[in-house]
Amino acid sequence: MLMKLNYLKHISIISIILITFNSCGGLPKPDWSKPAEPDGRKRAQQNVLEGKGIKFGSKKDTGNFTFATSNPLWRATLDTVDFMGLSSVDYGGGLIITDWYSDNNYNESIKITLRFLSPEIRVDAIDIDIRKRECQTTNNCIVKKIETNLENEILDMILKRAAKYEVEFKQEQKKNLPKKVWKPNS
Repeated sequence: MLMKLNYLKHISIISIILITFNSCGGLPKPDWSKPAEPDGRKRAQQNVLEGKGIKFGSKKDTGNFTFATSNPLWRATLDTVDFMGLSSVDYGGGLIITDWYSDNNYNESIKITLRFLSPEIRVDAIDIDIRKRECQTTNNCIVKKIETNLENEILDMILKRAAKYEVEFKQEQKKNLPKKVWKPNS
């Protein structure tokens, strides 16, 4: 009797595993029509470049990571505000919020919120919001949005750095392209 229960338990577990894999759409079938690269490292590198890999769960993309660290605008923004502490950073949502920052005056501090509207290097790609906190005592503070030339200065610094990173990235890509060799037909 105990052996039958053990056998039934194993069959149940295997059935659950098979149902789970079947509900995910099964395993992808390889495309045998294309010639395969014999070097495993090159195949792995190509798979990474194409965004292929093993995914568990749903087949849909669950996140939008267009503002990852490889994005020159994102990198330039992080480099520009690196002197301030960061309160919140969201790659997927394209949002950076700094901590309150004060140079020498402890009664006044600023906080900057940078919201990415586009991954392209353009003037209207980032929305910069600067808030100023003025405190007379520890619990008596006034926070208000300020319109200042600092927004334009920060945006200018970010765009210049992003353009520089973009040029460097393109040069690196160009350098890593395979060399074309002309072979005469004989």
